[in-house]
Amino acid sequence: MHTTAKSHQYGKALTVLTSLFFMWGLITSLNDILIPHLKAIFSLTYLQAALIQFCFFTAYFVVSFPAGFIIRKIGYKRGIVLGLVTAGLGCLLFYPAAGAQSYPFFLSALFILAGGITILQVAANPYVTVLGRPETASSRLNLTQAFNSLGATLGPLLGAVTILAVAAPAAGAQGSAAAQAAAVQTPYLVLAGLLFLLALIIGLVRLPVIKEVEGADEATRAKEERVHGKKSVWEFRHLVLGAVGIFAYVGAEVGIGSFLVSLMGQPQIAGLSPESAGKYLSIYWGAAMVGRFIGSALMTKINPARILTVNALINAVLIGAAIVAGGKTAMWSLIAVGLFNSIMFPTIFSLSLKGLGSYTSEGSGILCMAIVGGAIVPVLQAALADHMGILVSFAVPLVCYLYIVHFGARGHREMVGKSSPAERRAPVAQGA
Repeated sequence: MHTTAKSHQYGKALTVLTSLFFMWGLITSLNDILIPHLKAIFSLTYLQAALIQFCFFTAYFVVSFPAGFIIRKIGYKRGIVLGLVTAGLGCLLFYPAAGAQSYPFFLSALFILAGGITILQVAANPYVTVLGRPETASSRLNLTQAFNSLGATLGPLLGAVTILAVAAPAAGAQGSAAAQAAAVQTPYLVLAGLLFLLALIIGLVRLPVIKEVEGADEATRAKEERVHGKKSVWEFRHLVLGAVGIFAYVGAEVGIGSFLVSLMGQPQIAGLSPESAGKYLSIYWGAAMVGRFIGSALMTKINPARILTVNALINAVLIGAAIVAGGKTAMWSLIAVGLFNSIMFPTIFSLSLKGLGSYTSEGSGILCMAIVGGAIVPVLQAALADHMGILVSFAVPLVCYLYIVHFGARGHREMVGKSSPAERRAPVAQGA
């Protein structure tokens, strides 16, 4: 009876958390629409336009590690509410940024928005891993991340209809820059309202409390130190290698999403309009959603690390084929990468947190800090695109996937397959 009640409570919490994953997926993928939109308004180079992703994902680097400490002090639930309110404020700032027609103002608003999403990531990802049996953590995180991909799928579609399609008629009109900039105001005001509403709902809902991770004291740390001999979260080798894996994965995923619309607009590739290309981009994110549902089921029967290795290898082959073949083959090969991206982030994340015990929240902060790959890799890709062509620039994410092959095959192994006392005392969720 107790187990049934606990399962029901976990199910309720996972349902609430799933809405968060959906929202930040939608908001993040809207950046792929903002890049060509703001590039046209402000006549930016690829490198200058890449500052959109740079500012957005730099927030992860700046905010993640302190967020881990903050969440240990205030708890996961309050951390989630704080993240939602901060992200909502960032969305509100898009209104004056559009009115001022200021690119730096847009970048500042994006940074604040991303800071809120960073706090959400630091809180929600480890929360999902402990709401149930440890051996199904990867499967559970993949399932919730599938709804993140649903949001990421709808983001480009909504952006194409509400931003690109609205801005297009203004392109030839007098004062077009003001009219095109204003196209972002209504969508981001709506997003702000939804984020504030979610913060209110989560503030009122009772969620399970994570024991040990939340408020782990010095005695707990000292006891774990005697067991695994580690005095710092940085001493977990598989966590550090996993952080590099997160850096590489997010950088590759964001880099491909950021430049697909521009690539598909090239006459020698597909010659699509920005609005049409934005709709095709949703297939890239939609494929990731489908893959996560499939991956969540497969991981109950197949080693998650093995699935990660195979998927990363397939993506490296797909990108290589795109660069060599060009044309529509390149377009569809890069869109197909989304399917195999599907399980990567949650799988790398859960493998990296395995066995961290009371260091879990700090470990989550480090992994979320590594999401800064979404800032660095697209900038490197943009520099290559400006000098060697946009198709050749996809060699940058190809290198990222080759590293993930290494992490899946060997890098995660330190804690995997060992039932250490620290691992057996991994955080558990209890009723509030």
